Amino acid sequence: MPDYIVRDINLAPSGRLKIDWVRQHMPVLNVIREQFEKEQPFKGYRVAVCIHLEAKTAYLAEVLKAGGADVSIAGSNPLSTQDDVAAALAAAGINVYSWYNATDEEYKAHLLHLIDDQPDIVIDDGGDVVQLLHTERTDMAARVLGGCEETTTGVLRLRSLEKQGALKFPMIAVNDAYCKFLFDNRYGTGESVWSGIMRTTNLITAGKTVVVAGYGWCGKGIAMRARGLGARVIVTEVDPVKAIEAYMDGFHPMHSLEAAKLGDVFITATGCKDVFTAQHYQVMKDGAILCNAGHFDVEVNKPDLAAMATARRIVRKDIEEFTLKDGRKLYLLAEGRLVNLAAGDGHPAEIMDMSFALQALSARYVLENAKSLQNKVYVVPKEIDDRVANLKLQSLGIRIDRLTPEQEAYINEWNHAT
Repeated sequence: MPDYIVRDINLAPSGRLKIDWVRQHMPVLNVIREQFEKEQPFKGYRVAVCIHLEAKTAYLAEVLKAGGADVSIAGSNPLSTQDDVAAALAAAGINVYSWYNATDEEYKAHLLHLIDDQPDIVIDDGGDVVQLLHTERTDMAARVLGGCEETTTGVLRLRSLEKQGALKFPMIAVNDAYCKFLFDNRYGTGESVWSGIMRTTNLITAGKTVVVAGYGWCGKGIAMRARGLGARVIVTEVDPVKAIEAYMDGFHPMHSLEAAKLGDVFITATGCKDVFTAQHYQVMKDGAILCNAGHFDVEVNKPDLAAMATARRIVRKDIEEFTLKDGRKLYLLAEGRLVNLAAGDGHPAEIMDMSFALQALSARYVLENAKSLQNKVYVVPKEIDDRVANLKLQSLGIRIDRLTPEQEAYINEWNHAT
């Protein structure tokens, strides 16, 4: 019998409708599911999934289960779990430990339940489960064959462990695969962040000045979509090369303190902390909106904002108003957590189709190659990246050219010569 900790198991029918909807729009995962059902690559193994628990993630869990896995799942953010989806997975025989708006203590307890299920493979989003396996639950780390990481933040944490020589099992940086960051981080984040902002605020973007902090792949997508919606876009950066790139892309790189005076909407996407702090809040316009697209809620400094406020209140769902001493009001969306998931449904299904296909195939790769993998962070093998891309093209009805034998020989000769 499955074990579960969910808010209300009676919500399962609503969650099932959501999962069935995204399944119809995830053709790559559907092909992989058919293969998994025939070959049962995960039979006899336990897979722990810690990703934002909404419909697309739920379908990934079901694909792994179809491949024979004993699947346990928890949400990777307290505000992104959808209770009806969690209930639907529990009703489908998957171990689920998650509910919306969990306290810090509840969130940690849910992850510890996940680890108590003794996973062989870990699929993480942000690195919280892997961190627990390297700190409080090292007793369970020895049985983990390896795993996959979904996010930039999580990969940074993994590489830090690897650099220290402390990583206890091999991990694949799914985030760094071409079919992940080129599409998920850029197009997925770009669209879902603005979907979350517009759904939450019900305000127009055209004509506003938007400040995007960070011009990595997520920042690129956010800035691109802001311009498409009619906004003037300022980019803040610490990397001089990325600042030039933003300039060449037609945006306005600027020091964050100068940008703070001009922005109507501020969006962080850096993976760092204290991107906007008291010194920025002191000069922001009345009515400025702040939100975060990074994994942790530390990019917009919330303690500084609270300390400067003489009053605070919830004015709409997922919008908190902070009134400052001079009467200016600043608005924080979704408690500074991931605005696209905490205040929306996350990336479009067609985008997550590719990202979760990478997760499923990379998890299988870890399982089949565990004996030869070292305790390192690995890139996704090119053949997996290419397979996902080809499956996506097939689903779109698109044919592309292939090199002739003569062309392959020419390129191989050139590469050898250089």
